[in-house]
Amino acid sequence: MIDVKKIREDFPMYKENLKMQGHPLVFLDNAATTFKPEPVLKAVESYYYHTSNSHRGDYDLAYDVDVQVLETRKAVKRFINAKSENEIVFTAGASMSLNLVAYGYGAKYLKEGDEILLTEAEHASNILPWFKVAEMTGAVIKYIPLTKEGRLTAENVKKTIGSRTKLVCVAHITNVLGYVNDIKEIAKVAHEAGALISVDGAQSVPHIKVDVQDLDIDFLSFSGHKMCGPTGIGILYGKYQLLDMMDPFLSGGGMNAKFEMCGNVSYLKPPAKFEAGTQNLEGIYGLRAAIEYLEKIGMENIEKYEKELKIYAVNELKKLDNVIVYNPESESGIITFNVKGVFAQDEATFLNSKGIAVRSGQHCAKILNDFLGTVATVRASVYFYTSKEDIDELINVLKSGGDFLDAYFA
Repeated sequence: MIDVKKIREDFPMYKENLKMQGHPLVFLDNAATTFKPEPVLKAVESYYYHTSNSHRGDYDLAYDVDVQVLETRKAVKRFINAKSENEIVFTAGASMSLNLVAYGYGAKYLKEGDEILLTEAEHASNILPWFKVAEMTGAVIKYIPLTKEGRLTAENVKKTIGSRTKLVCVAHITNVLGYVNDIKEIAKVAHEAGALISVDGAQSVPHIKVDVQDLDIDFLSFSGHKMCGPTGIGILYGKYQLLDMMDPFLSGGGMNAKFEMCGNVSYLKPPAKFEAGTQNLEGIYGLRAAIEYLEKIGMENIEKYEKELKIYAVNELKKLDNVIVYNPESESGIITFNVKGVFAQDEATFLNSKGIAVRSGQHCAKILNDFLGTVATVRASVYFYTSKEDIDELINVLKSGGDFLDAYFA
């Protein structure tokens, strides 16, 4: 059971009663980033009160940091149900994780004529690296068709996949339309065809229970800052045998076993071989605290609450003649809409003038514009600390205007 009023007591952004344009803040941009609770802030601060580097010193302070890093790796393992903490690679975020799969695996093993399957709904971070890898290797990018609502189905994967398909690279939850894709069934289709599946979990891991063993995911990428953790920290999960086959994306200290003047280099085993240089240690501390905080609330509770809030919001939006909702049937807390006759960014400016924070534009999913038949949209996105009153305020403001000029001359 989610008690929003009680939960907000953990978040300084709410305790400070922040205002925007003179109005109480209504934050509906959680798909972009999330607020940080006190336990996360304290964890980050604790690193700076007992600072040392990790895997660099033979003294107590350094050992204490090593322990914290290992405990965070174990926490991530538990959170996504990986087989081993050695399948957990620390990165700078989901984008870096997706790039690591593309360049560490794709650039090494793809051959001319091999196929990479994507969809029109993918985030730039799950498309642009594959464009480059295709250019480097001669591989071919193919797009799995979406349903008329914009949903990815296993059936359409079956229709698209072929004997040359080597990778299926898709989001678990898309960042514009917010559909929860049936990754378990899609992974089964991919594996039956001899392909691997790389999953963008940036919008799923913070909101629903993700079990990589049950889903049989080969790679999973996600970010800490979208799940109440710090910015600059992310995770790449990979099945160990695949990580062992890959090349590192970055080289430097801490990831090699030895190197010689003649250029011979031997790398450490995963995950160390992918973690060159000093890691984002404060971020690692904070990520563990964020995971423990979410576990305390319960991912099942978070998912249930967000679904209920999304249904309420869509039902209220449907009552407005001036609003187009593009994803009324999607299961996540992402609500993408436009106000008729108003450019998306003008609408967002107007909402800002009333204290409401939303995202507007193309949301880093620029191929999707043609599918939606519009150049830009407004995206409201909820989290477990979003209240029904936040939704009511959005609805009330949408009734009253939309053009950005209204923000200044109303």
